[in-house]
Amino acid sequence: MSLERVRIDRDSPHLRRRRTNGSRRSHALRLILAAAIVGTVGGLGAVATNTLGAGNLYDRLVAKVERLIIGPPPADRVTLQTVTVTPKPETPQPSPTQSVGPLPSGAPTPKPTATPIPRVGVDVNIVQDPRAVFAHEIKDTWCAPAGITIVLAILGHGDATDAREREIAGRVHEWDTWADSHNYDWGPAAMALALDAYGAKGYQIRAYDSRIDALRDSAKQISLTHSPVILLAWRGAHTWVMSGYRADADPTVFDDARVSGAYILDPWYPWNSSIWGQSDPPGTFQDDSEMVRNFRPWKRPEGLYPDRDGKFIVVMPTIPAG
Repeated sequence: MSLERVRIDRDSPHLRRRRTNGSRRSHALRLILAAAIVGTVGGLGAVATNTLGAGNLYDRLVAKVERLIIGPPPADRVTLQTVTVTPKPETPQPSPTQSVGPLPSGAPTPKPTATPIPRVGVDVNIVQDPRAVFAHEIKDTWCAPAGITIVLAILGHGDATDAREREIAGRVHEWDTWADSHNYDWGPAAMALALDAYGAKGYQIRAYDSRIDALRDSAKQISLTHSPVILLAWRGAHTWVMSGYRADADPTVFDDARVSGAYILDPWYPWNSSIWGQSDPPGTFQDDSEMVRNFRPWKRPEGLYPDRDGKFIVVMPTIPAG
């Protein structure tokens, strides 16, 4: 994922495929030259220390060169589809039990009714030591591989190390497609496929019309699968890992349970964003106002995503953790 990544070439994927290899190489050579200018004229020290964003510019230019040299992914590559979730009707409240008079002689004894499950608040978090499973994004465009690293560590599929994050980041082109990311980079489908490749099976991309429904369903699946959820925060530009929640009722029982906030591991920590503010330590409970501020409907600058635009996007576990 990228915070401000915009495609250099805005042609359709069909037009992109018609380009000759010579045209692609020519474009790549121009980008290589630009990267060399950043690395030499701007100074290798400036790149290393990210002075005035030189390091970020260099990384993005190198990534563009790599994608041009490799070329677009196969047109027939299979990726995951986004599932649009419609809200369920609210759980009906149990009606008061009516008293009945004496039964006539010989009448069958009525069966006892089940005692209604009480509606009480719940506080759930599947991660006891958030720092032990936390991965900070090594580069400011690596929130996706960092988030994947966190999820895998929570599920016991490897430690949250820099080496694991770098390995995952280096494999993005095994899963990228234009439909998933118009930048040919990390999108929610690539994230779910990466999780599957590392042993976390059954993650699905879901789209919701409302934040309330997205958080309620996320809370329900965390309880049912004992697995973390990935929220596409910052209008789809950033990865948040949700490990728990607070709600006014058990969402596995009450379809109208209201989630008041979530426990979040934010790969951006400890950095500060000029747009979104200071990030919080791993495992911080983000209340409703913070969820409203950060978990926003999908809207990407590089183009349209008909099944995601204007919706709240979640990479959701569907299979209980083994």
